[in-house]
Amino acid sequence: MVSRPDLSAHTPITDWPKMEQPREKLRALGAPALTDAELLAIFLRVGVKGKTAVALAEDLLYHFGSLPRLLSCTPEEFTQIHGMGISKWSQIQAAYELVKRSLEESLTQDSIFSSPSYVREFLQAKFGRLPHEIFLCLHLDSRLHLIECQELFRGSLTHTTVYPREILKEALARNASALIVAHNHPSGSPLPSVADQELTQMLCKALQLVDISLLDHCIVSTSGFFSFSDEGLMNID
Repeated sequence: MVSRPDLSAHTPITDWPKMEQPREKLRALGAPALTDAELLAIFLRVGVKGKTAVALAEDLLYHFGSLPRLLSCTPEEFTQIHGMGISKWSQIQAAYELVKRSLEESLTQDSIFSSPSYVREFLQAKFGRLPHEIFLCLHLDSRLHLIECQELFRGSLTHTTVYPREILKEALARNASALIVAHNHPSGSPLPSVADQELTQMLCKALQLVDISLLDHCIVSTSGFFSFSDEGLMNID
């Protein structure tokens, strides 16, 4: 939980010591040295009457409870906050989309095993906060570089119907040598259900018949990440 911001912080940022101003701090020390609120303030650019951009950013983080929740909010939710308009929401969303595209491009240029954390980060950014279930496939070439990330099935809050035949058809159409499949659990825990485990076994066997490897089945939720491969659950019985 984000701590309650200090609403007394209203001194204009231009009057702050140089090294405390977000842009100057970024230039001198690099982005990792800034807090979430300071980074967000750079996008907001200006505050509102009686409140700096940093204080406004702290308000936003407090209101939504976390940075991921803020990044996934709707325009309607965002613009309910005093001083927040659709242009600021658009700027933040554009920056967030650039991050997701950068992670996806990294997966096309390097083997997934050279930077395994990118898969997790990409999937969490891609659909970790969605309010409905989706099932997607990462189609990989023989060098385990990403060919395409494809959303195949979309469902409700708690269920998505998955058709293995469609997964095989799409993988063959892209001449994939391997797959990573993933879906999200909007309702909470990333732990797999019995149906998730059965689906993984079924897909392993079906893909093996056409010489395509299923490398992993990942489950993403707001509270965590589960990898069948990391847990040693990808062996076919």
